[in-house]
Parts: sequence; C-alpha cells; structure tokens
Amino acid sequence: MLDWEIYRMDIGKKLIIALLASMAILSSARAQSFAVKTNLLSDVMTTANLGVEFGIAPRWTVDFSGSYNPWTLRDGRLFRQAMVQPELRYWFCDRFSGHFVAVHALGGIYNMAKLPYGGKYLWLDYSPLQQYRFQGWGAGAGLAYGYNFILGRHWNLELELGAGYVYSRYDQFLCTTCGLKLAENVPVHYVGPTKAAISLVYIF
Repeated sequence: MLDWEIYRMDIGKKLIIALLASMAILSSARAQSFAVKTNLLSDVMTTANLGVEFGIAPRWTVDFSGSYNPWTLRDGRLFRQAMVQPELRYWFCDRFSGHFVAVHALGGIYNMAKLPYGGKYLWLDYSPLQQYRFQGWGAGAGLAYGYNFILGRHWNLELELGAGYVYSRYDQFLCTTCGLKLAENVPVHYVGPTKAAISLVYIF
C-alpha cells in the first residue's frame, strides 16, 4: 500500500521536475512549435496542474500534463491525487488550431474520503466514498476529442473531453485519519470519462 503522507511531497516534486525538464527540452527544438497550458477546471478544484505540448509533424502533436492535489478539505474530506497523462493528438487542419482527436494514457495515485458522491455508475457503487477512506493507484487509456479557439497571436482556449478504461487497486479504511483497514488491494475496472479540460494555452 502507498503511504500518502510519505510520498505526496516526493511525487509533487517529481511532477514539477518532469514538466520543467520537458519544457527545457522543447525550448531547444527551434523547428517545433510548443505550448504550455493549465486546465481551468482543475484550477477551480484547487488542483495544481501544468501541461506542455509540442509538434512532431504538421498535423501531429504530443501533449504531456500532470496534476497534484495535496490538500485536506473541510470536515475531514480528502481528494488528494497525483496524476500524469501523456497524449498523442492528430489535428484536422493546422496544429494548435481547430478540431483534433487524441489517444491518451494515464496513471496516478489517490487518497479520498468523505466525498459527497453517491449512487451507482454502471457496475460501480460510489456511496461508500461518503463514509470511508480509499487509498490506491490507477492506470488506463482513452480516446478524446477537442477544439482549440484562437484568442490571439500566442493565446488559445482549448476544450477537450475523453473517455476510456482505468484499472485501479485500493485499500479501504474506516476513517480519514485512522489506520484501521477494512479491505486491502481491491481491484476496480472503470469505464467512463478519463479527461475533461477547459485549458488556457500559451503558444511559443
């Protein structure tokens, strides 16, 4: 089992280093346009995030994004997570403009408790999230569609929605802070949305 309190700072530092390293590498490739971005939906949820995207062909780009949320919410609620999501995109016209389709992968860890989610989605029951704590990891892949609106010479607004499959394993605990384990290494098969973004993009 991953101990969030031990790994959360280390993972956050590694995400930042990886994204900064990607930007440094891309800046040296003069023939390849690239961009940096932030997902405004994640920003509203107080999840720090950053993405970089670079061109590899006239209609192809590679996008790499990461997000990190170390916060404890009010009343002991938790929605801590760290995730990376690389993506390959095909643009129907010029890159960084108009329609695109994409295939992405994703992976990360999470620590959630006392969230106001309930009911069932397909074969998954989310009501235990209101009472118990769940800590684990997940990895998956999906397909996406998006559109880039040109706002100016360097600025774009990007909309994207994707769906796919995620395999996850978690440990279940009785409460937010205690270590009383109710279940261990439980597998989960998730099918549904894997990406939702309204991103502000700066293109170099």
